[in-house]
Amino acid sequence: MTDTKVHDSSVSGSPEGRVFRPASEAELAQAVELALDYRGDVTLELTSGELVVGYLFNRQTKGAALSIEFFPEDSPAPRVIPCSTIASIAFTGEDTASGKSWEAWASKKESERRADAQRVEEDARARGLL
Repeated sequence: MTDTKVHDSSVSGSPEGRVFRPASEAELAQAVELALDYRGDVTLELTSGELVVGYLFNRQTKGAALSIEFFPEDSPAPRVIPCSTIASIAFTGEDTASGKSWEAWASKKESERRADAQRVEEDARARGLL
């Protein structure tokens, strides 16, 4: 699979900014899986030359007609695109999950929970309930 971006260690595994031009069905399946896990928009170049920008949210890997389900940015309705019509997948949108770990999220939520608990306690004290 051709990846047109020079790999940079600061990317932290995110495919953001990369363009994949699969040379086989296996490479296409691999690129689709990356796009499915990606938390940003991708740009699909179809074999017809059409460019479709949006969010890939599902894929159909069973059966004869392999396809993806895609929310185009210019339409509220999802679109089904046969995998055989995909020439390239570009990771063009911002990866909203890049650099964010579960631990960072859990720490933030715990801090928010403590702040809420403190606010509720102060309110209860002000009302004379504690």
